Parts: sequence; C-alpha cells; structure tokens
Amino acid sequence: MPPLVIPPLVKFALGAAGAAALVHWAVRDARRFGEELDRIKVRAVDPFGREALPTLRRDPATGEWRVM
Repeated sequence: MPPLVIPPLVKFALGAAGAAALVHWAVRDARRFGEELDRIKVRAVDPFGREALPTLRRDPATGEWRVM
C-alpha cells in the first residue's frame, strides 16, 4: 500500500474549514446562552419593587438601627 500523501495546501484548507466550523458552533452557543440568561433575568424581576421591602434606618433619637 503506497503512503498517503496530502499536499500542504489541502491540509491548510481542511484545518481552516474545521476552525471555521468550531468558531461558528461557539458563537451559536454563546448567543443561545445569552438569550437564556436574558429570559432568566426577566423572570427574576421582583414585581413588588424594592420600595415595598423594609429597610434598616438609624433612629435619630437613640442611634439604634431599626427596620422601617
């Protein structure tokens, strides 16, 4: 069986095609992950808002922190 000889230009072309396919796959997955994170952020938004939550404030008369 004769040795299989592949010209350098063909090797380079196959390598470039493989690299392009890998980059295409990575970009597609990165966009999909970003869209999924955006959907999660939209669901995680509190409908009541931060103003409805109690906060700690210092009582000016005693200097103690109280939930108000």
